[in-house]
Amino acid sequence: MDDCISYRDTHYFSDLMLDYLDEKEILREFYHHFPTLENFKKQIEEKNLSFPQESRIALSSALIKQYSSLNISEETTVNLDLLQQSNTFTITTGHQLNLFTGPLYFLYKIISVINLVEQLKEEYSTHNFVPIYWMATEDHDFEEINYFNFKENKIQWDSEQTGAVGEFATKGLEEVLTKFKDQLNKSKAAEEILALFKNAYLKHTNLTEATRYLANELFGKYGLVIVDGNDNNLKKMFAPYVKEELLNQLSSVEVEKTAQKLKSLGYKAQVNAREINLFYLTEGIRERIIKEDNYFFVNNTEIKFSESEILEELKNYPERFSPNVIMRPLYQEVILPNLCYVGGGGELAYWLEFKNYFEASAITFPVLLLRNSVLLVSEKQNKKLQNLKTEISELFLDQSTLKTVKTNQISEIKIDFSPQKEQLATQFKELYVLAEKTDSSFIGAVEAQEKKQIKGLHHLEKRLLKAQKRKLKDELCRVTQLQDELFPKQSLQERNRNFSEFYQIYGSSLIQQLKEQLKPLELNFSIIYLS
Repeated sequence: MDDCISYRDTHYFSDLMLDYLDEKEILREFYHHFPTLENFKKQIEEKNLSFPQESRIALSSALIKQYSSLNISEETTVNLDLLQQSNTFTITTGHQLNLFTGPLYFLYKIISVINLVEQLKEEYSTHNFVPIYWMATEDHDFEEINYFNFKENKIQWDSEQTGAVGEFATKGLEEVLTKFKDQLNKSKAAEEILALFKNAYLKHTNLTEATRYLANELFGKYGLVIVDGNDNNLKKMFAPYVKEELLNQLSSVEVEKTAQKLKSLGYKAQVNAREINLFYLTEGIRERIIKEDNYFFVNNTEIKFSESEILEELKNYPERFSPNVIMRPLYQEVILPNLCYVGGGGELAYWLEFKNYFEASAITFPVLLLRNSVLLVSEKQNKKLQNLKTEISELFLDQSTLKTVKTNQISEIKIDFSPQKEQLATQFKELYVLAEKTDSSFIGAVEAQEKKQIKGLHHLEKRLLKAQKRKLKDELCRVTQLQDELFPKQSLQERNRNFSEFYQIYGSSLIQQLKEQLKPLELNFSIIYLS
């Protein structure tokens, strides 16, 4: 059984994203094709014309090499080979290398991609479609990825390593496994979870390899292809765009213009471009490249290049140039025959700043699709909902509003004083007729008295509501406790919980239930009642 609610009614999504989903005309210039099944026909035609065959061969070759040490499924093997064919296209999502996948929405991103691929294959049967997970191996924000939450506990990995997180050695994760084991139940599914963690993090030398193994174990049977952009051969394909950035700073010019347009329309810019949107990447270092007085400096180091020297460095070591959040989308679309990027609300908000930059770079801008968002409800929680006579949509309200709504619903006393206010208005209407026959000072006195009595009724209404909340506090407490379970820290479950919390109860059927019920092009927030 499943259900859904509009994104607007969740109260958890930005105006920019809601207006995009509503296809508001003022946002039309910031994206290419809206995500409908019909629009993918145009996207296929455009990408096919602009993506060279030599890029397909280079991509497939690089990815087969990345997979060389991994036991991969037949479905993924087939997809790696299909990438060489001119009628093959990709659907992509990206995510950080969060410890043990991090928040639940990691699963929703990848399943959205897999399900969209299957839907496109059904509609456009003469083409092939490959689901892609782009690992953010070059990120350096370790504090964002070094933990996951299990129920109310933070399971954290501490490390002093620096540089690109994908190159971090997995030392120290034995202690994390021990801490995690103590939190799990004794089910067979919990044993599977522990084995998955152990095989991923204790049997692989760095975080890139561990994450690739983990994602492959969870989704390999659906043909998922995992891409590590930190790759010499893939960076060679992107080198001309890096050169353009170093010499002319194209990205900052184009992205800044778009950001200003969005601000003028009342939206908040999600990312701000730097003059040069590249990092210099070597062992233990990922630092910004800064241009000053015709020299290129690597921030927080003694490294500097003249223009000719940095171009020679790019020619010899393209892997040392790492795109930041502004240039990474372009890198992805240069090396992949990609049709669509599937991301969260925050991600798509910054993609909306890039269309002009893509056009200036002569790269086809992808379809932007908001990933599926989900609230998972257990059988026990569903029974509580029914017993409390509460609609799931009510739990999306902020807690103060929820208490007021439920108090009005279950109170035996009617708290709404609207009839009394209407009666008062009628009485004063008669007084105004009388006042008009006297002088203006009497009219003023009537107005003052009306305001005073309406204010008094409003105050009494609030007092009555407060009194009823006290009287009904036990029932309200049960409702708010359920809301706290489903919306930890008054936030979306998918942003806080880890998949292991549910997997230890439902096992592999968790992913199967998600796959069966998520519909990426329906653009609604899903509620899934687990069984």
